[in-house]
Amino acid sequence: MSTSKAPLADIGTPLLPPPFLNWFQAKGWSPRTHQLDLLRQAQQGNSTLLIAPTGAGKTLAGFLPALVDLASRGKSNATSRGVHTLYISPLKALAVDIRRNLEKPIDEMGLDISLETRTGDTPAYKRQRQKLAPPDILLTTPEQLALLISAKDAGRFFEDLRYVIFDELHSLVTSKRGHLLSLGLARLRRLQPGVQTIGLSATVADPDALRRWLLPQTGNSAMASLVTVEGGAKPHITILETDDHIPWAGHSAVYALPGIYDAIKRHGTTLIFVNTRSQAERIFHDLWMANDDNLPIALHHGSLDVSKRRKVEQAMAANALRAVVATSTLDLGIDWGDVDLVIHVGAPKGASRLAQRIGRSNHRMDEPSRAILVPANRFEVMECQAALDANYIGAQDTPPLGEGSLDVLAQHVLGMACAEPFRADDLYEEVTTALPYAAVPRETFDRIVDFVATGGYALKSYERFAKIRQTVDGTWRVTHPRFAQQYRLNVGTIIEAPSLNVRLTRQRGKGANARGGPVLGKVEEYFVEGLSPGDTFFFSGRVLRFEGIRENECIVSNAEGFDAKIPAYAGGKFPLTTYLADQVRSMLGDPARWGALPDQVSDWLRIQKDRSVLPQPGSLLVETFPRGERSYMVTYPFEGRLAHQTLGMLLTRRLERAKARPLGFIATDYALTIWGHRDMGRMFKNGELPLAELFNEDMLGDDLEAWLAESWMLKRTFRNCALISGLVEKRHPGQEKSGRQVTVSTDLIYDVLREHEPDHILIQATRADAATGLLDIRRLADMLSRIKGHIVHKDLDRISPLAVPVMMEIGKERVPGEAHERLLEEIADELTREMMDHR
Repeated sequence: MSTSKAPLADIGTPLLPPPFLNWFQAKGWSPRTHQLDLLRQAQQGNSTLLIAPTGAGKTLAGFLPALVDLASRGKSNATSRGVHTLYISPLKALAVDIRRNLEKPIDEMGLDISLETRTGDTPAYKRQRQKLAPPDILLTTPEQLALLISAKDAGRFFEDLRYVIFDELHSLVTSKRGHLLSLGLARLRRLQPGVQTIGLSATVADPDALRRWLLPQTGNSAMASLVTVEGGAKPHITILETDDHIPWAGHSAVYALPGIYDAIKRHGTTLIFVNTRSQAERIFHDLWMANDDNLPIALHHGSLDVSKRRKVEQAMAANALRAVVATSTLDLGIDWGDVDLVIHVGAPKGASRLAQRIGRSNHRMDEPSRAILVPANRFEVMECQAALDANYIGAQDTPPLGEGSLDVLAQHVLGMACAEPFRADDLYEEVTTALPYAAVPRETFDRIVDFVATGGYALKSYERFAKIRQTVDGTWRVTHPRFAQQYRLNVGTIIEAPSLNVRLTRQRGKGANARGGPVLGKVEEYFVEGLSPGDTFFFSGRVLRFEGIRENECIVSNAEGFDAKIPAYAGGKFPLTTYLADQVRSMLGDPARWGALPDQVSDWLRIQKDRSVLPQPGSLLVETFPRGERSYMVTYPFEGRLAHQTLGMLLTRRLERAKARPLGFIATDYALTIWGHRDMGRMFKNGELPLAELFNEDMLGDDLEAWLAESWMLKRTFRNCALISGLVEKRHPGQEKSGRQVTVSTDLIYDVLREHEPDHILIQATRADAATGLLDIRRLADMLSRIKGHIVHKDLDRISPLAVPVMMEIGKERVPGEAHERLLEEIADELTREMMDHR
């Protein structure tokens, strides 16, 4: 293991050939110690993880071993047919940017090294030429690697492979893309056993996990070498100071627009990060409306056409823009010219995510990054302060590496059959060298192979699911060339979460079979997944009753009354990390830390302390109070929206059984509110409904199973798993299935499997996905275990200060623009008057 502190190194080091030393001298630079340490590790045959802050020269460090090796190779291997170095990036734009930045030193040093990109945007003719005449260095993505290793000539293409460089490794490995990439790396090691890996990362909570990921796992927990870079200028981060009223709730941060626009005017180039595409559109629109100075301001997010994104990227690189409003598409290490300032609108939801984003400012190690955090509401003020504190102490909260997904493994098995016939023993041995799949039992692997071969017991009579077969020599082969073609058209794990049309019907009670009626708009599929028939929710300014899902439509009818069981939630797409949740809880319970907060926020917390109690770490505060003809229960778990949504679903089931007559609930990242007809506070106090029983961990048993059986969540999750595993293809040669056609296919298959083969491998994968993603079961289970015996109940005669933000979400109509903001202000004023009423 090597660890360096990143002072400037002696330029006379013998590791660098003369062209490199001359280039550094001509630039007036010296290679840094960590760059030379990484080169030394590579020349000793070691795979290495480099952890360095933004601006430390990670990219040059990562490529130095390859460039030096290629330069020393000279013309002697000019007839070599294979690619020498693979660079894997999580973003297509990052690969394009790296090529632009790397071509310049290669040209300036006069090196005879070819460099090309290969992404989904690369024309087919160019990809075909690359396979016939590979460049020395290929910059590509996980999906393109999966395609390359599935080709019959993969052995020839990779016969000279020496290095694989993984940029922003921490963001690659934790998703299904990372699972697919780990399997691709396992195949590369089989094709070229001497290949060395280089991982580059700026933010990581568990370096040893990444070090294991970079090496084959054969039972000895092997780890790559480590080079770390300490130091670098500390970032300068502030929370936007404003005399304006900080909203109780909401996510638009409209109150802060004058301050944001003023900061843009005072800086050269500003990157404005938001968490969702809808937020990006809203902020961009509002800035344009306020842009009296005609400043060049642009928008960048994943839904925009690629040509528009490229124009924005080129303008950024040329310093032709004053501001860009962006989502996570610009999170990672692209050198966007001279960015002076990063503004983060809304809470970052994670300390590592914030560090990643503010690193886009002053992309140089020795100059401090500058960032302004703009909380959209009062709870977000505390979250922003916690993230700011975490950044200064270097705390990281990148998600842990999980077990490999089985649907991804099924896709890979088919891909390897497309490349060449395989023996199950050999492929199992290869697959288990990949860290995410190191613990996969042989029995599970064999079930995956059988699934690819037959579709499973319940589907084996259908020929279209029989994609591979075992021949007399014991090898598994693709049954028909069309399956290989379909594989290559559908490879990858990225599936856009679709929206559903909301169609109003008068045929109430007929469920998904109801017909006719106008379309009211679209709603995110994730929201509909949690609904059961009869649930009510707000949409388009009215209360609707959920009838069911037909194909790609959410069928609803008009509901009676004004109570919506599950009001739509308009939060950020990122879950609140456990680390930041813990920090916010600690801040709430420690008045000594309130001095860093704005007066209107600290005053809010002091009033909460006087009127009720403050949530404390290690316990759960449950408040009950009446309002109008309803009884309300507000809890403050601080476990994130997904866990709270699941908790709300399960608690309302229990309250229904206890005759509390619950009407609905609302979940935010910080709190959960349930309301109903009966006085829940009285039921808790008189023992009719003990809180310990209500929050018992056993709710994750039968209650969870019953809810999942009623909801559409598993069916929709199954759809994604079916697409990734290859059971159902979205694209066919010469045609593409619509989302509706895919949904019809997967819904039918799901119903068949659930009835005839409930332990099907894909049902197993679906449940695992739901538990870790949509439901956040592990986090909820940890919370229920932690609060056991530590539930604090406060029965109040009116709403508490801390409850105001979540209460504002109840019944909130989605009215765009200023009307929406005025509505929020009116609700806030009404609730505040109730809270402060001393009568």
